[in-house]
Amino acid sequence: MIIVHLRMFGSPAFPDVSDVHGAHRCIVNHYTRAFEATDSISLFLGAYARYRPMSKPTTVSWRSAPMIAPYGAWSSPLAASVVARKSLRLGQVLVSQSHIYWEEGRPDEEGRIALVCAAPDATPMDVTQKPFNVRTRVHEYGGGAFAADGNTVYFCNFSDQNVYIQCGADAPRKLTSREGLRYADLTLDRARHRLVCVCEDHTRQGREPQTSLVDISLAAPHIQTTLHAGHDFYAGPVFDSTGQTLAWLTWDHPRMPWDGTQLWQATVNADGTFTPPVLVAGGPDESITQPRFSVDGSLWFISDRNGWWNLYRHRRGKLEAMHAMSAEFARPQWMFGMSSYGFAPSGEVFCAFERAGVSHLARLDPKTRAFREIRTPYNDISQLRVGDGFLAFCAGAPKHPSAIVRLNLRTYACSVIRRSLDLDLPVDLISVPQAIEFATEGGLTAHAFYYPPSNPAYEAPAQALPPLLVFGHGGPTSASVSTFNATIQFFTTRGFAVVDVNYGGSSGYGRAYRRRLHKAWGIVDVDDVINAARHLVNMGKASADLLAIRGGSAGGYTTLCALTFRSVFKAGASYFGVSDLASLARETHKFESQYLTGLVGAYPECAALYAQRSPIHHIDRLSGALILLQGLADPIVPANQSQRIFGALKTRGVPVAYMTFPGEAHGFRDETSIRQALEAELYFYGRIFRFVPADTLEPIAIENLP
Repeated sequence: MIIVHLRMFGSPAFPDVSDVHGAHRCIVNHYTRAFEATDSISLFLGAYARYRPMSKPTTVSWRSAPMIAPYGAWSSPLAASVVARKSLRLGQVLVSQSHIYWEEGRPDEEGRIALVCAAPDATPMDVTQKPFNVRTRVHEYGGGAFAADGNTVYFCNFSDQNVYIQCGADAPRKLTSREGLRYADLTLDRARHRLVCVCEDHTRQGREPQTSLVDISLAAPHIQTTLHAGHDFYAGPVFDSTGQTLAWLTWDHPRMPWDGTQLWQATVNADGTFTPPVLVAGGPDESITQPRFSVDGSLWFISDRNGWWNLYRHRRGKLEAMHAMSAEFARPQWMFGMSSYGFAPSGEVFCAFERAGVSHLARLDPKTRAFREIRTPYNDISQLRVGDGFLAFCAGAPKHPSAIVRLNLRTYACSVIRRSLDLDLPVDLISVPQAIEFATEGGLTAHAFYYPPSNPAYEAPAQALPPLLVFGHGGPTSASVSTFNATIQFFTTRGFAVVDVNYGGSSGYGRAYRRRLHKAWGIVDVDDVINAARHLVNMGKASADLLAIRGGSAGGYTTLCALTFRSVFKAGASYFGVSDLASLARETHKFESQYLTGLVGAYPECAALYAQRSPIHHIDRLSGALILLQGLADPIVPANQSQRIFGALKTRGVPVAYMTFPGEAHGFRDETSIRQALEAELYFYGRIFRFVPADTLEPIAIENLP
């Protein structure tokens, strides 16, 4: 009888049925009621799913067996709207007089970043109100956008890029008003009643913005003075406890801060000027980050001079390695205001370090060099700050979305102050990542996190293998971590397998691993994402016919290269991805304007190599279906890059979709944009891989798709 019904609805013999899915749902519901008391329903659904792989699954009740439905077509409580609306972006953390401050990006407020404060044993309260948006555009990636002193805060406002002061509940007041200037890494100089910070000057028409170290008087009329200039980039100004010594970082084109930086120190005069600076450490082949003065006045910093970002101390004219180990105590300085260690009043150092993609917390006694790990339930720790008797940091774990956490230094108990995603998901619904290593080109090994499909309410038809989404992170000098990722879980709960690849060039595995991408962008990263996919296919974890790749920015470039120069992936999603390296070199912002010199070669001297590795010049080779998602206000990867590749693929007859998001820049922040992009991507995979998602999705136009 079941066979008769299946042949009646939606079969080639009855092509004019107007609602095939509706008819199939009627069949499923009818036989669900008929067999609800038995396990026969699972057998029927299995046969049904195998017969009609494009059918939309229906949520049914069962007693002892999960529903059988095609991979990708599983129903999930983690809707795109939930991911978009509830996922906060937790940013810079600071501690001042037992108060914990942090930045909170809110998709439901069009991506506005609010400054939030939690006093001891008090409910977190917003410090800044609408329309203020605590975000700086220095380097475009920002960071270091506020400083705090008790209940007084200083912050950069996104819309006008001016610096404001706010005392308690009083209204914010402007400290700067000159158009075209941007500020970051705000540092308070109490002794001289001023702020010292990095300034990026965009007033020089037709010329590269000038970066310098400046001070801003806190007394009216808030005069601004240049303290030091001459280098292409500045970061990390920091005073010792007496205010008599200032340290900071510089670097110059074509190096990036993870390639080579210099650490300077100078004595501050009574009038605020300082003596000629002295070079403490660093150079073209040593990356230094996070200078800090300890309680005893010695200058600490993190350097990769031994191949790993480790802790060092400069005291009495000598450099000392404080605890050498094959681990990373820092991450690439893409943003200002990063922090992975600090000092307790006793002089002890508390630090976070990363090994094999997993974060750990530790304490270091500078006198005895004793180093002891502190157990926490987290494996991703950043923005570590030390208070009197406590630590504050941002942390997450595979089953715990990132959160602002307070750790009591007496009991080592952790308490969550704010969660980035407040969802009560069943534990068995969450896909727990597995760290994997796999062979790649040149006899080397690369790293990734593998997430199997996970949804206890469903099973796939017998012998079926899941589609695999290969995630390529941005940067490319960045890294994927294994903390709860709502986007990954969005896909795994629907029946996708995911592999999040830390390809050669990623941070977290030492300088040598990071340098694998030197002159090899578009080659090493592509080799590694392909070898990750092949590794999982060979292990029987994914279908070789259902491979897709996705990524944003640099990850979008890797996506486009993999689809253009190789034939492994059937589909891809590029979020504001680079398609033309030469255009990127000519048009991108100052911070990354010569980044490609290290990744590819000098431009225009290596123009032929740029063309060779640019997908836009080899569009005739692109074989996989592609969806492009692009913010129209992106200053880093301009929209014309996605527009050009869309036009070329449309003309060539390759299945392609193109979605634009007005007002969005490099990374989507608004709730509506995030939801629409995620739903469009799922819809796209459904059409390409021939399954119907369980979600109710708005169809998108896919050119050249029958």
